Amino acid sequence: MSNVIKDLDLENYINSLERASQYLLSLIEASRDPLFAIGTTGKIMDVNEASVLATGVSKQQLISSAFVTYFTNPKQAKTAYDLVFSEGFVTAFPLTIKDHKLTDVLFNGAIYKDENGKTIGAVMIARDITEQKKIENELTEAKIIAEKATKNAEEAVKTKQQFLSNMSHEIRTPMNAIIGFTKVVLKTELNAKQKEYLMAIKMSGDALIVLINDILDLAKVDAGKMTFEKTPFKLHLSIKAMLHLFETKIQEKNLQLITNYDSRIPDVLLGDPIRLHQIILNLVSNAVKFTNKGNITVNVTLLEQTQDKVILKFSISDTGIGIKEKKINEIFDNFRQATSSTSRLFGGTGLGLAIAKQLVEAQNGQIEVKSELKKGSIFSFTLEFGKTNADAVLEPEIIELNTDIKNTKILVVEDMELNQLLMKTILDDFGFECDITANGKLAIEKLETKKYDIILMDLQMPEMNGFEATIYIRNVMKLEIPIIALTADVTTVDVEKCRAVGMNDYVAKPVDERLLYSKLIAYSKKPTLSGKSSKGEKLQKVTSKYIDMSYLNKLTKSDPNLMSEIIIAYLKQTPSLIMTIKNSLENKDWKTMQAAIHKMIPSFSIMGINPDALIMAKKIYEYAFTIEINEEINALVLELEKSCSQACLELEHELKKIKKYSGENK
Repeated sequence: MSNVIKDLDLENYINSLERASQYLLSLIEASRDPLFAIGTTGKIMDVNEASVLATGVSKQQLISSAFVTYFTNPKQAKTAYDLVFSEGFVTAFPLTIKDHKLTDVLFNGAIYKDENGKTIGAVMIARDITEQKKIENELTEAKIIAEKATKNAEEAVKTKQQFLSNMSHEIRTPMNAIIGFTKVVLKTELNAKQKEYLMAIKMSGDALIVLINDILDLAKVDAGKMTFEKTPFKLHLSIKAMLHLFETKIQEKNLQLITNYDSRIPDVLLGDPIRLHQIILNLVSNAVKFTNKGNITVNVTLLEQTQDKVILKFSISDTGIGIKEKKINEIFDNFRQATSSTSRLFGGTGLGLAIAKQLVEAQNGQIEVKSELKKGSIFSFTLEFGKTNADAVLEPEIIELNTDIKNTKILVVEDMELNQLLMKTILDDFGFECDITANGKLAIEKLETKKYDIILMDLQMPEMNGFEATIYIRNVMKLEIPIIALTADVTTVDVEKCRAVGMNDYVAKPVDERLLYSKLIAYSKKPTLSGKSSKGEKLQKVTSKYIDMSYLNKLTKSDPNLMSEIIIAYLKQTPSLIMTIKNSLENKDWKTMQAAIHKMIPSFSIMGINPDALIMAKKIYEYAFTIEINEEINALVLELEKSCSQACLELEHELKKIKKYSGENK
C-alpha cells in the first residue's frame, strides 16, 4: 500500500513540474521581448521566439547553453543572473546582445520556485532600448553642442568686454591728453578765432567720451558684470540733486521742469542710488534732447508697500517730437533711434534707452513707453526698494584741516609720456610740487628715497600695475599715504577693487581739473590734532586758515590789480548774502535762500574757502530745496556765517598785503 502511495506522489510531482513548465512556456512565448528561462547553474532552460530573433541562434542551440555567451560582456551577464538568484530579482540591468547589430537591452528578472518553495530557475526579460539609446545619444550630442555654443557665446561676450575695456583705455589715453591740453591752451591769451577752434576740439572730445561711456556701460550689462548695491539713501534728495544737472539746459531751451513726488514714500530706502541716477539721467536727458518747447514732468509714485519693501513707479513725460507708433517697439534696441535723421539732428549714440532698459530689467523691474508723434512721450519704469530704519549714507565729514599746500609733494605714476606732460602741466598750474615716474616698480623705488604727500596712480602700466603697486605700498612698506587712482576705464574698473587694495579715491580720465584740484586739496590737508593722545595728554588745537590763495593766484596770474578787484567783490557780496540767508531762514523763504546759496557757492572755489564751508552751504541748499526744516539748518547757517566772517577777515588781511606789495613795486 505504501509503495502505491509513493508512486502516486512521484506522479503528482512530475505532473506539477510539467504544468509549471507548460505555464512557463506559455509565458515565454507570449512576450515580444527576448525572454530567457535560466537554471540555477546559469544554463538556458528555455527561450521564446523573440530571443531566437535577437541572438540569431536557433532554439535548439540556445537551450542548455550558457546564458553569458550571448553578450558582449560575459562577466557583466554573470553578475546579472547572480544578482537574480542572490536577491530574488533584478531590474533595468544593462547588457548588450552579441548579435549583428549589438542590441542594447535592459534586463528585468525574477526567480521562480516549485510547490515546496525550492528555487528552480529564473526568468530574464530583455527590453530593447536601441531607440532610447539613440535618442539619449542625440540628446547628449545636442547638449554638448548647446554647451559648446553657450561657452562660445560666453567667451565671445568676455572677449568683447575685454576688447572694449582695452579699447576704452587706448582711446581714453590720447583723449585725456587732447582734452587736457585743450583746456590748458584755453587758459592762455587767444584771439577769437583760436578760441573758437579750441572750443570745437573740446566739444568733439567731450562727445567722444560720452560715446565711449555708453558703449562700455552696455557691454558691462551684457557681460552680467553690472552689480547692484543695497545702500540706505533719501530718494527725494537724490531726485532733486539729479534734476539740478539739467537746470542750465532746460533754461537754455526755455522749458519748464515739473516734479511730482508722492509724500507716502518712506524717507529712507534701501537700493542702488547710483544705478537709479543712471536710469533717470538717461531718460531725462532723452526728454530734454527731443523737447524744444513746453515742459518735462518727472513723477515718482508709490504703487505698493509692505512691511519690508515698496514698489515705485517713475515717469518722465515730455512735450517733444514723439515717436512713430511702428517705431516704439524698436526704441529700446541698441544703437537705435526713431529715425535715421534723429541722430543727425539731435546727436547721441542711441544707447541711452537700451542701457536704461537693461538696468531696470536687471533689477527685476519693468520699463515701457507711450508716445504720440509731435505731441510727446512718456517713459515709465517700476522698481522695488527695501525699507530700512538705517540712516541714509551721506558724504563723509571732512575734519578740520590745515590749508597750507605750498609744500605738498605729489608723485604721479603714469606710463604715457603725453599724460605725464599733461599731469605735470596741470599740477604746476595748481602750485603743487610733483615728480613723475612710469610704473609701479619705479614708484616704489621713489618712495624708498623720498617722502610724498599724495600719489596719483594710473592703473594699467607695464612691469607693475597700479593695483600691485598699491598692495606693496600698503602691505610691505606700511605707508598710509593717500593714493588716488587715475583710470581711463571708470565705467568698467572695479571701484571696490581699488578700495580693497587700499586706494583712497579715483579720478576719471580725461581729468576734470576742478575735481582733481578739490580732491588734491582735501587729501593734501593734514588733519589737526584735537582731543586726547594715547597717553591721555591734552593736545592743543591748531587753528586752520579759512582761505587758500593758490587758485586765485593761478587764475589771475598773480596780477595784483585783478586779485584786489576779485577780493573786493567777494568782501562786498558775502555779508549781504549771509544776511539774506539768515532772513530767509527766519521768514521760511526757501526760494530766496536757494538763490543766495546758489550765488555764494561758486565763489568758494575761487577764493579757496575751507571745504567745510562748501559742505555746509550745500546742506543748507539741500534743506531749502526740499523745504526740510530741522534744528540742523539753524546750526548750519550760524556755522556758515562764522566761516564766511573769518574768511572775510583773512581776505582783508591779504588785500592789505597785496596793496602794500603793489605800492612798493610802483
